[in-house]
Amino acid sequence: MVSTTGEQPAYPTLERLLNAIADWVKKYRYAAGLRDELARCGPEEVAHTAHELGLSPRDLYGLARKGPHAADLLQKMLLALGVDPKVLAAQDPVMMRDLQRLCIMCDQKKKCRHQLAAGTAAENYHDFCPNAYTLETLFKAK
Repeated sequence: MVSTTGEQPAYPTLERLLNAIADWVKKYRYAAGLRDELARCGPEEVAHTAHELGLSPRDLYGLARKGPHAADLLQKMLLALGVDPKVLAAQDPVMMRDLQRLCIMCDQKKKCRHQLAAGTAAENYHDFCPNAYTLETLFKAK
């Protein structure tokens, strides 16, 4: 459809689809680059790195495939719960790393995003968040 005003016509469905494809390509490129990087390491180095992180080599590869923003929802969830992620990371880096690991591997991200957007995550995270137990422990310790 050609516009007589010189503006490009809006196709929101097509735009969402193209953005989703572009996001997938970015994730694929990141994962491929990280796999290559891990492949350049010897098995001993991968095992040592995984051990330092408290993971198995298999878990390390699994986490690496998820991409650099796989734990971004954790920051938003902590803020929704009234916890400053930077303070928590400084005070208890081991707990923060465990929270990040579970968030990265979580398969409830769509529900989490929805709850965060609706402003209901703080009331409902117990129903879907794999970090619920750890977060409850954190709140009881406060």
